[in-house]
Amino acid sequence: MTADRPEPSAAPPRPEPQRDDRAGRIILVLALCGTLVSLQQTLVLPLLPDFPEILDTSSENASWLVTIVLLAAAVGTPIVSRLADMLGKRRLLIVCLIAVILGSVIAALSPSLPVVITGRALSGLGACLIPVGISIMRDHLPGERVGSGVALMSATLGIGGAIGIPLAGVIYQHFDWHVLFLVSGAFAVLMLLAVLAFVPESTVATGGSFDLVGALLLSVALTCFLLPVSKAGAWGWTAPATLTLLAASGLLLAAWVPWELRVGQPVVDIRTSTRRTVLLTNAASVLVGFAMFGNFLTSVQQVQMPTATGYGFGLSVVATGMALLPSGIIMVAASPVAAWLIRRFGPREILIAGSITIAIGYVLRSTFHGSLAEVIVTAAVASLGTALAFAAMPTLIMRSVPITETASANGLNTLLRSIGTSSASALVAAVFSAMVLDGYGDAAVPSFSAYQVVFWAGAAASLGAAFIAAFIRPRQAPVIEADRGVRPVEKERVKHVDAEHEVLVRGVVIADGAPRKHAVVTVLHPDGRHVDWSRADNEGRYVLALPGPGRYLVVVTAKGWVPQSGLLDLAGGDMGVLELPRRLLLLGTVTDNGVPAPNVLLSVIRQSGEYVATDHTDLMGRYELPLPPVGSYVLTAVDQDSGRTRSRAVHVTDMTTTMDIDLATGIPGYHSLQR
Repeated sequence: MTADRPEPSAAPPRPEPQRDDRAGRIILVLALCGTLVSLQQTLVLPLLPDFPEILDTSSENASWLVTIVLLAAAVGTPIVSRLADMLGKRRLLIVCLIAVILGSVIAALSPSLPVVITGRALSGLGACLIPVGISIMRDHLPGERVGSGVALMSATLGIGGAIGIPLAGVIYQHFDWHVLFLVSGAFAVLMLLAVLAFVPESTVATGGSFDLVGALLLSVALTCFLLPVSKAGAWGWTAPATLTLLAASGLLLAAWVPWELRVGQPVVDIRTSTRRTVLLTNAASVLVGFAMFGNFLTSVQQVQMPTATGYGFGLSVVATGMALLPSGIIMVAASPVAAWLIRRFGPREILIAGSITIAIGYVLRSTFHGSLAEVIVTAAVASLGTALAFAAMPTLIMRSVPITETASANGLNTLLRSIGTSSASALVAAVFSAMVLDGYGDAAVPSFSAYQVVFWAGAAASLGAAFIAAFIRPRQAPVIEADRGVRPVEKERVKHVDAEHEVLVRGVVIADGAPRKHAVVTVLHPDGRHVDWSRADNEGRYVLALPGPGRYLVVVTAKGWVPQSGLLDLAGGDMGVLELPRRLLLLGTVTDNGVPAPNVLLSVIRQSGEYVATDHTDLMGRYELPLPPVGSYVLTAVDQDSGRTRSRAVHVTDMTTTMDIDLATGIPGYHSLQR
């Protein structure tokens, strides 16, 4: 079939005021949810030195108030994100807010450390608000506002930290410490009411079964990794507990990856996660997370250090928050600029630019540190780079994964960023405890050389992120014919469907009469613009999100099978069965001096020697073998009656390959050479 030539598109309609207002409310509510996440993580930091006395415990035990939030966030993020794709994003957003409220109430009403830690663990699930909120923006915002919304929500991590530290100081100076948790709980209640009032539920909910085994393996593996990383400063990096947990984490991850590849509906889609853009973006996110948190931690500690150190400024907790506020404001102010830059130049380029900007900020921090103003300005430069990078990463992820997996994919990206921040925290603790100034007694006051080590480590991590991002392939916009040559279809490529009109279509891919697992179904507009894609599960089932009923180009591919395509009218619901009727083959004819040679043995091996397949020719000398994976092979024909053999090198691509062999011509076999 052929599609009619598309007409040149008219000027885009002006957004309806009512819809624009609704989009603004959604962005505001979700951005404030992001601020809540940052507040939860930073509110207790100024009180950590006092919590051992407040709760009658040791400093090591009190540090669990921070560690447990990290662990709960890391374990909960991939699970909640996957459930959001399955059950509905708004529903899981509400569940996370209720968990924050319950955790805040529990922590506020108890004087016991174990109970307060339990409350903090529940509050740690608030970290899941970020990936789920970003995915909601993809579903409900007009395409031109998705980038700015994502950038703003990412930037609120900075403003929340800048507000949380001075707020905690003011509350602790004038009220009981329990009020800290009451304030965060009250904020969560307001956000819950705002979500119920202004954030609609997405119709992109796939249902399906939850991978409980995969979730448990990943949860235990993450705990075994993050716990020793967080506690290594107290336990020691070579302590038996540290090494045992790290080894257990590696073994569990080694078991988890094959399980996720085998299960039909995994918690984390490994195949999608290893696509080039997703894999490289996630790798860069670890380094950007490291650089971001290193900048935050060193800024907080440097301005609070005594002036006698020669580099500190002796600021109070409240004054420290005010010193960090410019960095937070710059992150928020840069969010619309970041969105415009992403539309103009692409997210890959902005991720590279943001990472380089962070590195510049670190170099400036290492060079200019003689005054408080210099520290504020140089830290703000690094924060500007963080805002650019954080805005670009979710955009890259959402452009590269199925619409029905955006929450899961963003959840994995958020998890990897948190691994980067945890690593930064561990490095700072290790370096600051190893490189100290003399003359402060039992107090371990780091020297400025320790800060320099962290600065250069942060710069190296940032440049590493830029280097990795450079290998992300730039995405080319498709072109369609117009009256004057060709033109790009669109510059903004974030996948977006209107939640009021979007539809889900489901179906099954079969091949040779059986469900074809891992087949890929791609949907495009008739003019070539990409809509969505889905990978079939172990039962051949797939789910696609479309912007509305209409006519679409559907392409089905699977390894070893001839691709199929067609223009279909889709209106949601069941698409039925998509069949792949023909295999890709390695085929040909074996002859003997031009005469078909029947019953000749054909053997295929890899050039590295591994056996692949065997067949015999029919009465007409023809053979057909399932096409092996792409690569280089050796095809050998053996006439067992005469003892003659012939071998040919074959390079297999993703298309049916024909290779004919004549036993009487070509290079002789070994039997001829030995005579």
